Amino acid sequence: MSDRYFEDYVEGSTEELGSIKVSEDEILEFATKYDPQPFHVDPPAAAAGPYGGLIASGWHTASLMMKLVVRNYLSAASSLGSPGIDELRWLKPVRPGDELRARVQVLEARPSKSKPDRGLLRSLVELRNQDDETVFTAVALNFVLRRWATAT
Repeated sequence: MSDRYFEDYVEGSTEELGSIKVSEDEILEFATKYDPQPFHVDPPAAAAGPYGGLIASGWHTASLMMKLVVRNYLSAASSLGSPGIDELRWLKPVRPGDELRARVQVLEARPSKSKPDRGLLRSLVELRNQDDETVFTAVALNFVLRRWATAT
């Protein structure tokens, strides 16, 4: 990831952020620690449950999205964190062996009025599986430094 600043995020632009494969071991490990519902942690119970098999926690899916966003969209040189998520949707179950690819669209890039050294990005992030089904969407907010604010 090259250094990018607020000015490099153009409203309407879309980027592919790469992909990540989901393993059963990771699903079980994450869910055992953070979301121990039977359809996330117990394969036999999951097979008999409403999803017909083991599925990833939605929070695990959100974490996978975040990994791709941090590695391929936000820049360590300018990212100032996030005030939150406007919208988060789990649309389809994520299963062991799924390969998820991320795409992001800049919905809004607005300079801050109160802190002129930065701007606010509002981005739509989507995860699609290997069958091109959208499994997850989020409208994320991020504070990003403006280029001139880092010049020495």
